[in-house]
Amino acid sequence: MSDRRLFELQAELYKSLAHPLRIEVLNLLKKGELCFTDMLELIGGLKSNLSQHLTIMTKNQILNCERRGQCNYYSIRNKKIMTAYKLMTEVLQQNIKEQHALLSQSN
Repeated sequence: MSDRRLFELQAELYKSLAHPLRIEVLNLLKKGELCFTDMLELIGGLKSNLSQHLTIMTKNQILNCERRGQCNYYSIRNKKIMTAYKLMTEVLQQNIKEQHALLSQSN
């Protein structure tokens, strides 16, 4: 596989996480699988909107979806996604601290 193709695949993976609702889904699922109905109750909003985002995340192999009875259960497909999620959260927190420190020095 060429580097360019790998970069394209990476960009697709990153895009499938590039929405606040999708990050919220990851945050909910870090504790374990959830039924669609339970997720909708916790997140709120429109059923069709959540469904669309879950479809994107499932299609891009971020989530697993298993139908049991009347509900689809979602779980994180690869735990390394949560490692990346945690690292990016730490980067964001560090950036906020640095910005806060700069603002404090300005005053």
